[in-house]
Amino acid sequence: MATRLLPRTSQVSGHYFQRTWMLYLMLLLPIIYFIVFKYIPMAYVIIAFKDYNIFTNVWDAPWAGFKHFVRAIELPGFFPSVRNTLMLNVLDLILGFPAPIILALLLNELINQRFKKFTQTIIYLPHFLSWIIIAGMARELFAMGGVVNLALERMNMEPINFLMDKFNWVGTYIGLGIWKEMGWGTIIYLAAITGINPELYEAAEVDGAGRWQKLWHITLPGIKPTVVVLLIMNLGRLLGSEFDRPWTMRNGSVLDFAEVISTLVYDRGILSQQFSLTAAIGLFQSIICVVLLIAANTIAKRSGERGIY
Repeated sequence: MATRLLPRTSQVSGHYFQRTWMLYLMLLLPIIYFIVFKYIPMAYVIIAFKDYNIFTNVWDAPWAGFKHFVRAIELPGFFPSVRNTLMLNVLDLILGFPAPIILALLLNELINQRFKKFTQTIIYLPHFLSWIIIAGMARELFAMGGVVNLALERMNMEPINFLMDKFNWVGTYIGLGIWKEMGWGTIIYLAAITGINPELYEAAEVDGAGRWQKLWHITLPGIKPTVVVLLIMNLGRLLGSEFDRPWTMRNGSVLDFAEVISTLVYDRGILSQQFSLTAAIGLFQSIICVVLLIAANTIAKRSGERGIY
Protein backbone atom coordinates (compact mmCIF):
# COMPACT_ATOMS: atom_id res chain seq x y z
CA MET A 1 0.00 0.00 0.00
CA ALA A 2 2.79 2.45 0.90
CA THR A 3 4.59 1.93 -2.43
CA ARG A 4 1.38 2.66 -4.33
CA LEU A 5 0.64 5.84 -2.39
CA LEU A 6 4.03 7.44 -3.15
CA PRO A 7 3.52 7.80 -6.91
CA ARG A 8 0.01 9.10 -6.33
CA THR A 9 1.29 11.69 -3.88
CA SER A 10 3.98 12.82 -6.30
CA GLN A 11 1.45 12.99 -9.11
CA VAL A 12 -0.87 15.13 -6.98
CA SER A 13 2.05 17.45 -6.13
CA GLY A 14 2.99 17.67 -9.81
CA HIS A 15 -0.56 18.53 -10.85
CA TYR A 16 -0.81 21.10 -8.06
CA PHE A 17 2.41 22.79 -9.16
CA GLN A 18 1.25 22.84 -12.78
CA ARG A 19 -1.94 24.62 -11.75
CA THR A 20 -0.30 27.11 -9.39
CA TRP A 21 3.14 27.79 -10.94
CA MET A 22 2.11 31.37 -11.74
CA LEU A 23 1.53 32.04 -8.05
CA TYR A 24 5.04 30.81 -7.24
CA LEU A 25 6.41 32.96 -10.06
CA MET A 26 4.65 36.03 -8.63
CA LEU A 27 6.04 35.17 -5.20
CA LEU A 28 9.54 35.13 -6.64
CA LEU A 29 9.67 38.93 -7.03
CA PRO A 30 9.07 39.81 -3.35
CA ILE A 31 11.51 37.04 -2.33
CA ILE A 32 14.21 38.57 -4.56
CA TYR A 33 13.38 42.02 -3.18
CA PHE A 34 13.83 40.90 0.44
CA ILE A 35 17.06 39.05 -0.35
CA VAL A 36 18.64 41.96 -2.25
CA PHE A 37 17.42 44.91 -0.16
CA LYS A 38 16.91 43.36 3.29
CA TYR A 39 19.15 40.34 3.86
CA ILE A 40 22.30 41.14 1.86
CA PRO A 41 22.67 44.61 3.53
CA MET A 42 22.54 42.87 6.93
CA ALA A 43 26.14 41.80 6.31
CA TYR A 44 27.18 45.42 6.84
CA VAL A 45 26.09 45.25 10.48
CA ILE A 46 29.75 44.41 10.95
CA ILE A 47 30.38 48.19 10.77
CA ALA A 48 29.21 48.39 14.39
CA PHE A 49 32.23 46.30 15.43
CA LYS A 50 34.83 48.13 13.33
CA ASP A 51 36.47 51.55 13.15
CA TYR A 52 34.94 52.38 9.80
CA ASN A 53 35.18 55.56 7.78
CA ILE A 54 34.13 56.40 4.25
CA PHE A 55 37.73 56.33 2.97
CA THR A 56 38.32 52.66 3.84
CA ASN A 57 36.70 49.45 2.71
CA VAL A 58 34.28 47.94 5.22
CA TRP A 59 36.09 44.61 5.26
CA ASP A 60 39.55 46.19 5.60
CA ALA A 61 38.61 48.47 8.53
CA PRO A 62 40.25 47.54 11.86
CA TRP A 63 38.18 45.70 14.46
CA ALA A 64 36.95 47.73 17.43
CA GLY A 65 35.04 45.12 19.41
CA PHE A 66 32.23 46.62 21.52
CA LYS A 67 33.87 50.04 21.78
CA HIS A 68 31.13 51.80 19.81
CA PHE A 69 28.39 50.23 21.93
CA VAL A 70 30.08 51.64 25.03
CA ARG A 71 30.38 55.04 23.30
CA ALA A 72 26.67 54.91 22.45
CA ILE A 73 25.69 54.27 26.06
CA GLU A 74 27.98 57.08 27.22
CA LEU A 75 26.40 59.63 24.86
CA PRO A 76 24.76 62.41 26.92
CA GLY A 77 21.45 62.09 25.11
CA PHE A 78 21.28 58.29 24.72
CA PHE A 79 19.12 57.34 27.70
CA PRO A 80 16.79 60.38 27.34
CA SER A 81 16.27 59.41 23.69
CA VAL A 82 15.47 55.81 24.70
CA ARG A 83 13.03 57.13 27.31
CA ASN A 84 11.36 59.44 24.79
CA THR A 85 11.13 56.68 22.19
CA LEU A 86 9.43 54.35 24.66
CA MET A 87 7.14 57.09 25.97
CA LEU A 88 5.90 58.20 22.53
CA ASN A 89 5.52 54.63 21.25
CA VAL A 90 3.65 53.46 24.36
CA LEU A 91 1.28 56.41 24.08
CA ASP A 92 0.83 55.62 20.39
CA LEU A 93 0.02 52.02 21.31
CA ILE A 94 -2.39 52.84 24.15
CA LEU A 95 -4.27 55.62 22.36
CA GLY A 96 -3.71 54.77 18.72
CA PHE A 97 -4.05 50.99 18.59
CA PRO A 98 -7.73 50.81 19.68
CA ALA A 99 -8.75 53.70 17.38
CA PRO A 100 -8.98 51.77 14.07
CA ILE A 101 -10.72 48.87 15.83
CA ILE A 102 -13.42 51.16 17.22
CA LEU A 103 -13.78 52.96 13.90
CA ALA A 104 -14.08 49.67 11.99
CA LEU A 105 -16.78 48.46 14.37
CA LEU A 106 -18.71 51.72 13.94
CA LEU A 107 -18.42 51.66 10.15
CA ASN A 108 -19.54 48.05 10.07
CA GLU A 109 -22.78 49.04 11.78
CA LEU A 110 -23.63 51.70 9.19
CA ILE A 111 -26.60 50.81 7.00
CA ASN A 112 -26.14 53.47 4.33
CA GLN A 113 -23.49 51.91 2.07
CA ARG A 114 -22.78 55.10 0.11
CA PHE A 115 -22.03 57.04 3.27
CA LYS A 116 -19.95 54.12 4.54
CA LYS A 117 -17.76 54.04 1.39
CA PHE A 118 -17.44 57.83 1.37
CA THR A 119 -16.34 57.81 5.02
CA GLN A 120 -13.81 55.03 4.39
CA THR A 121 -12.29 56.99 1.52
CA ILE A 122 -12.00 60.18 3.55
CA ILE A 123 -10.46 58.61 6.63
CA TYR A 124 -7.69 56.64 4.91
CA LEU A 125 -6.50 59.47 2.64
CA PRO A 126 -4.22 61.02 5.35
CA HIS A 127 -2.15 57.82 5.24
CA PHE A 128 -0.79 58.89 1.85
CA LEU A 129 0.38 62.30 3.09
CA SER A 130 4.04 62.62 4.03
CA TRP A 131 5.00 63.92 7.46
CA ILE A 132 6.56 66.94 5.75
CA ILE A 133 3.10 67.98 4.56
CA ILE A 134 1.43 67.13 7.88
CA ALA A 135 4.05 69.08 9.86
CA GLY A 136 3.45 72.11 7.63
CA MET A 137 -0.31 71.79 8.15
CA ALA A 138 0.24 71.48 11.91
CA ARG A 139 2.20 74.73 12.00
CA GLU A 140 -0.51 76.55 10.09
CA LEU A 141 -3.27 75.14 12.29
CA PHE A 142 -1.74 74.88 15.77
CA ALA A 143 0.83 77.71 15.96
CA MET A 144 0.10 80.57 18.34
CA GLY A 145 -1.16 82.62 15.41
CA GLY A 146 -2.68 79.63 13.66
CA VAL A 147 -6.27 78.86 12.72
CA VAL A 148 -7.13 76.94 15.90
CA ASN A 149 -5.84 79.62 18.29
CA LEU A 150 -7.50 82.38 16.28
CA ALA A 151 -10.78 80.47 16.64
CA LEU A 152 -10.20 80.13 20.39
CA GLU A 153 -9.58 83.87 20.68
CA ARG A 154 -12.81 84.57 18.80
CA MET A 155 -14.59 82.50 21.45
CA ASN A 156 -12.88 84.51 24.22
CA MET A 157 -10.74 81.54 25.23
CA GLU A 158 -7.04 81.46 26.08
CA PRO A 159 -4.79 80.32 23.19
CA ILE A 160 -3.01 76.98 23.60
CA ASN A 161 0.66 76.58 22.79
CA PHE A 162 0.35 73.25 20.95
CA LEU A 163 3.81 73.19 19.39
CA MET A 164 6.15 74.97 21.80
CA ASP A 165 4.99 73.58 25.16
CA LYS A 166 6.45 70.09 25.49
CA PHE A 167 3.41 68.51 27.15
CA ASN A 168 1.01 69.98 24.60
CA TRP A 169 3.45 68.94 21.88
CA VAL A 170 3.20 65.31 22.96
CA GLY A 171 -0.60 65.45 22.67
CA THR A 172 -0.35 67.07 19.23
CA TYR A 173 2.24 64.51 18.11
CA ILE A 174 0.12 61.54 19.23
CA GLY A 175 -3.12 63.03 17.89
CA LEU A 176 -1.68 63.67 14.44
CA GLY A 177 -0.27 60.13 14.34
CA ILE A 178 -3.68 58.66 15.17
CA TRP A 179 -5.39 60.86 12.58
CA LYS A 180 -2.89 59.85 9.88
CA GLU A 181 -2.95 56.07 10.36
CA MET A 182 -6.36 55.34 11.88
CA GLY A 183 -8.15 55.02 8.54
CA TRP A 184 -5.52 52.75 7.04
CA GLY A 185 -5.70 50.39 10.01
CA THR A 186 -9.49 50.38 9.72
CA ILE A 187 -9.22 48.72 6.29
CA ILE A 188 -7.52 45.69 7.85
CA TYR A 189 -10.17 45.26 10.54
CA LEU A 190 -13.05 45.76 8.09
CA ALA A 191 -11.53 43.00 5.94
CA ALA A 192 -11.38 40.75 9.01
CA ILE A 193 -15.01 41.54 9.83
CA THR A 194 -16.00 40.65 6.25
CA GLY A 195 -14.51 37.19 6.78
CA ILE A 196 -16.87 36.38 9.66
CA ASN A 197 -19.53 33.84 8.73
CA PRO A 198 -22.86 35.73 8.18
CA GLU A 199 -24.77 32.69 9.45
CA LEU A 200 -23.52 33.48 12.93
CA TYR A 201 -25.32 36.84 12.84
CA GLU A 202 -28.47 35.22 11.45
CA ALA A 203 -28.47 32.62 14.22
CA ALA A 204 -27.95 35.35 16.81
CA GLU A 205 -30.90 37.33 15.43
CA VAL A 206 -33.08 34.24 15.64
CA ASP A 207 -32.06 33.92 19.30
CA GLY A 208 -33.08 37.56 19.87
CA ALA A 209 -29.60 39.11 20.10
CA GLY A 210 -29.36 42.86 19.62
CA ARG A 211 -26.64 44.87 17.89
CA TRP A 212 -24.51 45.23 21.00
CA GLN A 213 -24.73 41.52 21.79
CA LYS A 214 -23.76 40.56 18.21
CA LEU A 215 -20.89 43.01 18.35
CA TRP A 216 -19.61 41.67 21.66
CA HIS A 217 -20.14 37.95 21.10
CA ILE A 218 -19.55 37.57 17.33
CA THR A 219 -17.70 40.51 15.77
CA LEU A 220 -15.05 41.03 18.44
CA PRO A 221 -14.19 37.31 18.80
CA GLY A 222 -14.15 37.09 14.98
CA ILE A 223 -11.47 39.77 14.60
CA LYS A 224 -9.55 38.75 17.72
CA PRO A 225 -6.80 36.83 15.79
CA THR A 226 -6.18 39.89 13.60
CA VAL A 227 -6.05 42.15 16.66
CA VAL A 228 -3.53 39.85 18.36
CA VAL A 229 -1.24 39.67 15.31
CA LEU A 230 -1.20 43.45 14.86
CA LEU A 231 -0.72 43.98 18.60
CA ILE A 232 2.32 41.68 18.56
CA MET A 233 3.80 43.59 15.63
CA ASN A 234 3.21 46.91 17.39
CA LEU A 235 4.79 45.64 20.61
CA GLY A 236 7.84 44.61 18.59
CA ARG A 237 8.24 48.22 17.46
CA LEU A 238 8.11 49.79 20.92
CA LEU A 239 11.78 50.76 20.79
CA GLY A 240 11.73 51.45 17.07
CA SER A 241 11.02 54.93 15.84
CA GLU A 242 10.38 56.40 12.44
CA PHE A 243 12.61 59.32 11.53
CA ASP A 244 10.43 61.69 9.51
CA ARG A 245 7.64 62.08 12.09
CA PRO A 246 9.69 63.32 15.10
CA TRP A 247 12.18 65.16 12.88
CA THR A 248 9.55 67.26 11.13
CA MET A 249 7.45 67.85 14.24
CA ARG A 250 10.20 68.81 16.69
CA ASN A 251 11.62 72.22 17.54
CA GLY A 252 14.15 73.59 20.00
CA SER A 253 11.58 74.13 22.76
CA VAL A 254 10.43 70.48 22.95
CA LEU A 255 13.71 68.56 22.52
CA ASP A 256 13.32 67.15 26.05
CA PHE A 257 10.52 64.97 24.65
CA ALA A 258 11.15 65.08 20.89
CA GLU A 259 14.69 63.67 20.80
CA VAL A 260 14.25 59.97 19.96
CA ILE A 261 16.71 57.28 18.91
CA SER A 262 16.33 57.88 15.18
CA THR A 263 16.97 61.63 15.47
CA LEU A 264 19.88 60.99 17.85
CA VAL A 265 21.41 58.65 15.28
CA TYR A 266 21.04 61.31 12.60
CA ASP A 267 22.37 64.16 14.74
CA ARG A 268 25.27 62.40 16.48
CA GLY A 269 26.11 59.74 13.91
CA ILE A 270 25.32 60.54 10.29
CA LEU A 271 25.88 64.33 10.37
CA SER A 272 29.18 63.80 12.21
CA GLN A 273 30.07 60.83 9.93
CA GLN A 274 30.39 58.50 12.91
CA PHE A 275 29.02 55.54 10.99
CA SER A 276 30.25 52.85 13.38
CA LEU A 277 28.55 54.61 16.29
CA THR A 278 25.36 54.93 14.25
CA ALA A 279 25.45 51.24 13.32
CA ALA A 280 25.98 50.26 16.97
CA ILE A 281 22.95 52.27 18.12
CA GLY A 282 20.83 50.87 15.29
CA LEU A 283 21.89 47.29 16.03
CA PHE A 284 21.12 47.73 19.74
CA GLN A 285 17.68 49.10 18.84
CA SER A 286 16.98 46.23 16.42
CA ILE A 287 17.98 43.54 18.92
CA ILE A 288 15.67 44.98 21.58
CA CYS A 289 12.82 45.13 19.04
CA VAL A 290 13.35 41.47 18.08
CA VAL A 291 13.38 40.45 21.76
CA LEU A 292 10.12 42.33 22.37
CA LEU A 293 8.56 40.74 19.28
CA ILE A 294 9.52 37.21 20.34
CA ALA A 295 8.33 37.84 23.90
CA ALA A 296 4.96 39.20 22.74
CA ASN A 297 4.51 36.28 20.33
CA THR A 298 5.37 33.75 23.04
CA ILE A 299 2.89 35.30 25.48
CA ALA A 300 0.18 35.28 22.79
CA LYS A 301 0.75 31.60 21.96
CA ARG A 302 0.72 30.60 25.63
CA SER A 303 -2.57 32.47 25.97
CA GLY A 304 -4.10 30.26 23.27
CA GLU A 305 -3.69 32.63 20.29
CA ARG A 306 -1.96 31.79 17.02
CA GLY A 307 0.73 34.47 17.08
CA ILE A 308 2.68 35.47 14.00
CA TYR A 309 4.73 32.26 13.64
